[in-house]
Amino acid sequence: MILAMSELPSRLSVVTLGTRDLPGLRRFYRGLGWEEIPSSDDEWAGFLLGGVLLALYPVDELAAEAATAIPSPAGWSGITLACNVDSPQQVDAAFTTAVAAGAVAVADPVDRPWGGRSAYIADPEGNRWEIAWASGARFDDRGALTGFGS
Repeated sequence: MILAMSELPSRLSVVTLGTRDLPGLRRFYRGLGWEEIPSSDDEWAGFLLGGVLLALYPVDELAAEAATAIPSPAGWSGITLACNVDSPQQVDAAFTTAVAAGAVAVADPVDRPWGGRSAYIADPEGNRWEIAWASGARFDDRGALTGFGS
C-alpha cells in the first residue's frame, strides 16, 4: 500500500538524543530549569519543550532500533537542535545560563548575516544546540513555534 503524503503529518513531535550517560544528561537539562515529564527515570527521560518532546534514551538501545542498517558516522553527526528565543538579548542570557549549567561553549553569541543573532553550545554528550533569535519567529502562549519568516 502506498501512503498519500497527507497521511504523514508535517510536524515534529519528538527529538530523541541517544545518550551514553542518561542520568548525567538528565541532570544537565534539569539544571537548565527544564521540567521533566512525570514518567522520566534513568532508563528514559523526556522534557516537553514548546510542543516538542526532547527524549533521552540509551544510545545502544536507540542504535538497535534506529541504526541497524546504516553505520553511525564518526564525530559530529551534522545535526543541531535549536531553541529560538524572543529577543537578541535573550540569546546572550540563555547562552550564559547554559554554560553555567555545564554546556560547552561552541560559538559565542553573534549577529548573523541572515539578520538574526545566535550562539552554539554542546550539552555534556556533545549534542549541538543553537540558541537563536530570528525576527520572523512567532510563538503561541505555550512557546510552540507557529510561524517563521516575514
